[in-house]
Amino acid sequence: MGNRVNRAVELLSEDQPIYYTGAHTGHVLTFEQGQNDASTWADYINVGMEHGAFNLGGLDDYMRGLVSGGPANSGHRTPAVIVEAPVEGASENIVRYNAWQFRQILARGVHGVLLCQAESPDAIRAFVESCRYPINKSGVGHGLGTGTRGVGSESSAAAIWGVSRDEYIQKADPYPLNPDGELLLGIKIENVRGASNIEQILKVPGIGFAEMGPGDLSMSMGYLHRPTPFPPEMQEVRDRVKAACAENGVAFLEGGSPETVAAKIDEGVRVISGGREEIARIGREYSGRRMPV
Repeated sequence: MGNRVNRAVELLSEDQPIYYTGAHTGHVLTFEQGQNDASTWADYINVGMEHGAFNLGGLDDYMRGLVSGGPANSGHRTPAVIVEAPVEGASENIVRYNAWQFRQILARGVHGVLLCQAESPDAIRAFVESCRYPINKSGVGHGLGTGTRGVGSESSAAAIWGVSRDEYIQKADPYPLNPDGELLLGIKIENVRGASNIEQILKVPGIGFAEMGPGDLSMSMGYLHRPTPFPPEMQEVRDRVKAACAENGVAFLEGGSPETVAAKIDEGVRVISGGREEIARIGREYSGRRMPV
């Protein structure tokens, strides 16, 4: 067994970069696919429900399949699973009206949620509160209100994590806000409205990682296709997100390639996309990673 439930959190706590796989759409959510993915090279699996099917029954089966196919070579019961939620983080009201999505997703035993289209600090505060049990108090009164996640799903989620009901309630809390928490909550800042609030958004306690979403941001700025290299206005947003992450102890997510991954690590990127095992292999060797894959 790994030292923690969430392999991605364990690595981030050691300042090791993490690597993920999974697309925005098309992830097969079956028991058999879960069994196959239990031995993935990735530190976490991204399940895209923002644009992919909101398939909770499939997610149930998939998580049980991961347990059946495990443990991972790292000793963890499963790889971490983070779900992109369909709700957009445009306002506090929108997030609160759709908080049922977070409850349903977390009830399946996943290890984190990614909120897309993050636009305002109040929306992010509502997101964090919606994913927390009210008994967990880190940050309450210091930028956060009491958590609003209800009792009822903890037994099924605990069975996926391999812990007791009481342990699950205490551990199902955002890292690094709670150093012992095992949930990883992420946000995407990916339109011009969100770009105007970057620094305020990333001050909200409870966020574990963040990214500048280049696809949506480029369209929000009037580009039909994502420009490469970034034009100055997109580069500025990227640099501000990265700086705000560093200031607030939030891991910065960005894409990498076999040729650039070492430079990304040196620059401070700690969540690396690209979806290729070769990128992870080169990056892990460069950073002196010891945890087995």
